[in-house]
Amino acid sequence: MSDFDYDLFVIGGGSGGVRAARVAAGETGAKVALAEESRYGGTCVIRGCVPKKLMVFASEYAGMPAAARANGWDIPDGTFDWSVFRGKLHAELDRLEGIYRKLLAGSGVETFDARATLKDAHTVELSTGETKTAKHILIATGGRPVRPDAENANLGLVSDDIFDLPGLPKSVLIVGGGYIACEFACILNGLGVEVTQFYRGAQILRGFDDEARGLIAEQMKASGIDLHLGTEIVEMCREADLDETRDAPVEARDFAAAAEAPSGPDGQPISVKSTSGQRRSFDAVFFATGRRPNTDGLGLEALGIEVGRDGAIPVDDYSQTAVPSVYAIGDVTNRVNLTPVAIREGMAFVETVFKGNPTPVDHELIPSAVFTQPEFGSIGQTEEEARDKGPIEVYCTSFSPMQSAFAERSDRVLMKLIVCADTRRVLGCHIVAPGAGEMIQLAGIAVKMGATKEDFDRTVAVHPTMSEEIVTMRTPMRKS
Repeated sequence: MSDFDYDLFVIGGGSGGVRAARVAAGETGAKVALAEESRYGGTCVIRGCVPKKLMVFASEYAGMPAAARANGWDIPDGTFDWSVFRGKLHAELDRLEGIYRKLLAGSGVETFDARATLKDAHTVELSTGETKTAKHILIATGGRPVRPDAENANLGLVSDDIFDLPGLPKSVLIVGGGYIACEFACILNGLGVEVTQFYRGAQILRGFDDEARGLIAEQMKASGIDLHLGTEIVEMCREADLDETRDAPVEARDFAAAAEAPSGPDGQPISVKSTSGQRRSFDAVFFATGRRPNTDGLGLEALGIEVGRDGAIPVDDYSQTAVPSVYAIGDVTNRVNLTPVAIREGMAFVETVFKGNPTPVDHELIPSAVFTQPEFGSIGQTEEEARDKGPIEVYCTSFSPMQSAFAERSDRVLMKLIVCADTRRVLGCHIVAPGAGEMIQLAGIAVKMGATKEDFDRTVAVHPTMSEEIVTMRTPMRKS
């Protein structure tokens, strides 16, 4: 007879926590409970990947009528109805949350719709007042978007707010240059919102391949996004609170039209002054300037688990914390903040703890996609990273794909391989193109297996496709 109520108590009902709970209960017979204070599915299903990707799909239809006309179809331009889309979006999220609940119930996991905090190394306290004990505790509480520490930052939206807007703003300022900022810039631009983007750095998508992110920036600007690099907000306030004796008057706006949009959290336009000295007014400001692990108030410090400066829980290669009975996976550890990684970490945790098969998490060569327009798929080292580690060859091509060229559109794509000059191994693959996320998943298998450039060369091309360029580039563009 166990001395604990459960073999495992999971705190957090996102993708990682749910997978770990289901597998531990369903495949090992462990007695498992899970507590979630919000909605099951976590950031990815409810406030991130899934609703964002559905918005990407919706936004891509904006250019379809013109493209169709270029191919001989008599199709008029249409209009986008946010209220119709929003209703279907939330119905889909409700459906997915229901699936998560059913999967847990079907695996025999007991669930609590409550906040759980750590009382000691084997005890959690629920917001209902109950306490539960467990041999092992798994923290999978994820992360959240944060607003900058600046005056009136509360006037701005964050990514969690976007899906619940009662209506789309006429104009929006997006602050940030990471993948979330760039994705939503493209989404909202496609849905008909006038988009301005401020980023304090020299180029968007820091950390990705320089050539690829440069092309994406060019394409974003060509699509109508007003991108300002090296630019930050100096001041922001409600337009109604602006002291017009201090600054130049705000630029003329269509106030009647703007009144129909959700301008700021209280319906008022927001006035922003930038480091360039310009002052402009927007119906909404959207901060995409970072995320933070959800560790506040969990009771970690009292147990001897000291979080990092970023709020992340330090863990070892097996996701174990400084307290042997407590583990943590997913965004709350701030290792690689991707849903499939959290799921892999959850599976590795079960292998280690409940199947007696110590399994470290492999965080090397993880493919990823950025759903800008065009999309960006990437795996492995960037040209800049590889150049610093040894001699390389760079195979690269950029061109207008057949579909775009026929429709007389200026879209361009990029295919790029980074190859070790000594071993011939492909160190990195970077694709900027429609469907790049789908392409990089398959290219990622070859890169993960350690394929060489000659392995790519031996592969017969699929013609006519954009991706055939990955196996037809014979001459390096440059060496270093």
